[in-house]
Parts: sequence; C-alpha cells; structure tokens
Amino acid sequence: MRKFVGERAKRLIANNTIASVVKLNQYQTTSTLSSSNNCCNRSHLPRLPSSLNSHLRSYSVMASKGSKTAPVTLETLNPKVLECEYAVRGEIVSIAQKLQQDLQTNPGSKPFNEILYCNIGNPQALGQKPITFFREVLALCDNPSLLDKRETNGLFSSDSIARALMILDQMPGRATGAYSHSQGIKGLRDTIAAGIKARDGYPADPDDIFLTDGASPGVHMMMQLLIRSEKDGILCPIPQYPLYSASIALHGGTLVRYYLDEATGWGLEVSELKKQLEAARQKGITVRALVAINPGNPTGQVLAEENQRQIVEFCKKEGLVLLADEVYQENIYAPDKKFNSFKKICRSMGYGDKDIPLVSFQSVSKGYHGECGKRGGYMEVTGFSTEVRQQFYKLASVNLCSNISGQILASLVMSPPKVGDESYDSYFSERDGILKSLARRAKKLEDAFNSLEGVTCNKAEGAMYLFPRIQLPNKAIKAAEEAKKAADAYYAIRLLNSTGVVVVPGTGFGQVPGTWHFRCTILPQEDKIPAIVSRLTDFHKKFMNEFRG
Repeated sequence: MRKFVGERAKRLIANNTIASVVKLNQYQTTSTLSSSNNCCNRSHLPRLPSSLNSHLRSYSVMASKGSKTAPVTLETLNPKVLECEYAVRGEIVSIAQKLQQDLQTNPGSKPFNEILYCNIGNPQALGQKPITFFREVLALCDNPSLLDKRETNGLFSSDSIARALMILDQMPGRATGAYSHSQGIKGLRDTIAAGIKARDGYPADPDDIFLTDGASPGVHMMMQLLIRSEKDGILCPIPQYPLYSASIALHGGTLVRYYLDEATGWGLEVSELKKQLEAARQKGITVRALVAINPGNPTGQVLAEENQRQIVEFCKKEGLVLLADEVYQENIYAPDKKFNSFKKICRSMGYGDKDIPLVSFQSVSKGYHGECGKRGGYMEVTGFSTEVRQQFYKLASVNLCSNISGQILASLVMSPPKVGDESYDSYFSERDGILKSLARRAKKLEDAFNSLEGVTCNKAEGAMYLFPRIQLPNKAIKAAEEAKKAADAYYAIRLLNSTGVVVVPGTGFGQVPGTWHFRCTILPQEDKIPAIVSRLTDFHKKFMNEFRG
C-alpha cells in the first residue's frame, strides 16, 4: 500500500506540478551560478528526490530543444481572420511606407520627392486644420483647471467655455479619464438627439443612441448581433467600403453583393436588390440586413429621396434590417443634391419607431471636421424589441464605454455654434472653407481623370472620393497576370513606384467582373492637386504607350 501511494505521489508531482518544479530548479541553478558574487544561502530551499531530479533533467532537455512547430502559425490562426481583407491599408500602403522611408534615408533616390497619399479618408493627416470651437471645448474638458485661470477668458471664446462647463457637469467625476455609461454620457446623448431632431424634423430618443469609437465599432456590433453562421447574409453595395466585407468575414457570415449601376451615376436599382436577394435565398442564405452607404464610398453618389423610399419599402417588405452608413452626410458638393437621413425618410413615409428596424451610423472622422484620430461616432437604433435592445446594451457593456473625447466631439458635431454665439462666424468660415475647397478639389480631379485616355469618372456628388474606371490594354492585363496581380492593382503599384501617388485598386472595393477602377481621395490640400494631376497624367500616357497594341 505504501509503495502504491508513493508511486502515485511521484506521478502526481511529475505530471501535475512539474512546471512549478522547473521554475524552482531554474531558480536554484541561477542561484548557484551567482553564489560567488552574492553568497546566497540556499539552505532553506527544499531538496528534490533523486528520482524526481531525473524526471526534471529529462523535461529540461526536451524544453530546451523546443517544439519543431511554432505554437502559432498561419495554419492555426482563426480562418475568419485570414479570409478578411482591408484594401485601404493593404499592400499599396506598405509599398508607399517603404518608399517614404527610402526618401528619408536617401533623398533624391526616387523620381519624386514626396509621397502623395490619396488612399484613405484621413483629412488632418493631409493638412486639414481642426475646427477651432471643437478643439477649445475639448481642451477645457481635458484640463478643467484652465477654467479657474483668469487668462482663459482671453484665450477661449465665451461659448466654448460655457459648453465645456455644461459638458463637465454631465460627466462622471467631471473628468474625461473616467468611464461613462456604456451607451455614452447621458447629457451628450441628449444633445445628439436634439441635433438629430433639428436635422430631420422628427424626434429622437437619447436611449436609442449608442456612442461608439467611430462608426466602425457600431458596424462590427451589428454584424456580431445579426450573423449566426455562414448561412446568414448581408446585402452590401458593390463597390463597397471594405469595412463591411471584412466585418462580415470576421463574424462568419456571407457577403451578398448587389451592384451599383455605374452608367447611371452609381445608381441603386431595387430590381438589382430583388435579383440578388432571391439568388441568395435559393442558395439557402438567410439575408438579415441591407447596407446602404449614402453618400457613397467609394463612389461618391448621393441617393435621391425617391430612391431612398424604394429602399425602405424593399426592406420593410422583405423583413430586412436597414443599416444606413451616413458618415458623409456633411459632404455634399452637387448643388442639386441634398442629404436626407433614412430615419427621416422612414418617418415621412409614416413608419414609426416599431415599424422597421433601422440602424444609422455617424462619425466625427468625416464631414468637414475630419477628427479621425479622436475616434468618435454613434449609432441610432430604432425598430427593435426591448429584449433585443437589451442584447445591444450587453454588447456595449462588454467594451465598457467609448472614449470620452470622441463622445464629446460627437455631441459637438451634432450641435455646433449657432447664430449669435461668439464662435459662430469663425466656425462657419472654417466649415464653409473646408467644404468649398473639397468641392473644388473634387472637380479638378474629376476633370483630370476624364481627360485621360481610356478613363471615365462619374461626378463626385458627395463623400471624399472619386472612383474612375480605367480601360486597360490587353498587354497590360497580361503583364498583370504574369506578375500575379489584379490589373488595377498592377496599374496602382506602377503609378506609385513612378510618381509617389497612392491610390487604392478597385479590386479592394469590388466591381463588376471585367471592369477595372481605382479610388482616389480628394483630401490632399489644394496646392498639392496640380502635382497629383501632372504626375498622374504623365504616368498614364507612358503606361498606355508601353502596353499599346
């Protein structure tokens, strides 16, 4: 019996606590090596049985050799991560960053002296200045002690001081470093709800608003809530912002494509929605939601009110959640176009809070404010039952809360200075200056693209991008195939290496098979636009001549 218990004890020690013993043994070894320097007395440490020491030596040898296979490889990663792609920050940007490093370490080594980033909607990185009123309020909220200083009244506008005081009174602990309610600070949600009502002419409920770190987390949350398996699908426009395809892939769903009509200015045809919905259902896909991006990204179109009504009716009839990406609502350049939120459209059609499930996304990153790095935004959620809304809140709670500076900015964007406020004139001048400049830049780039051989570009009615179509010679397409690249990616890489101009291949956004595009932002400052046009024009002529015939 004693022998049995003894053997069992040895096995338990060897199998269950060997990691602890290894640590102890390492400590003893280290102590032995250092004893000549520190005269450490180890008499208090327990002595190990000789049989266990033998096990330990064997274990140590195996551990020192290590495993032949790394614990994490591409093969052992979540396949959903491998499947998703995000072209806006993909291969093209990696090449651009390498070229930029080369220019810094070896000036004059390239046929251009700077990288011109036209790949991403990141306004302040390209020289756009923040709105003064917004930053004054943020500064005072981040450092409330400024409000106690006499000189503050001379440095900050009276309405920014008043707004900061109001916001601080709404915040837990009057501090931007404190957690808030998981949906966001209640007072800020009140302000946003009032801003939505002022915009749409219909009331908004602060409890319907979830403040988020930009619009992207709201999109991810909706995909997490709606997608149960690969049998669940989401209808998305093609071309589309790759956040949607990436998020659907990450959450294990199916992207159900509907194609915008380039010939009609990237029109959204309900007949196309019906066609793709039916095709998906025949494949056993349960389509849960429809994504509508208005104004469009990457296509820049602004939906007509009648078209929006058709989309609402389609979602109502087919039992789909309408996911309305409205982050470019301030970016309207066509004088005959106007932004109408899908919520306003729904209410004008007589649909109330409980009649149609609608989620509307807004962000502080776009518009005229361009506060991408502050990560602020919200989603307004209507048309869901109390039980479902509880699950929304649960998911929000898992992330504790969105960042407080972003929450403050979201409230400021929806409630900027008004006529009579001290900041109004400067605010209006800054906002109008940015939007008018963006319109001019869009027109200059549109004209430049349309002047190139084999290139056609629809008018930029809104948003921050142009999405020109390029007819590439067959020799260029063949060269791309030999390089194992999509044809538009091959063109974009050649453009970058020759000119330093960074655009994103249309492949990353999706396009009608057999067509090629690229997305170009209108965000570089106006004094940079001539250089972009000149470099692009010269490159395109050489490229077409190289592959002609």
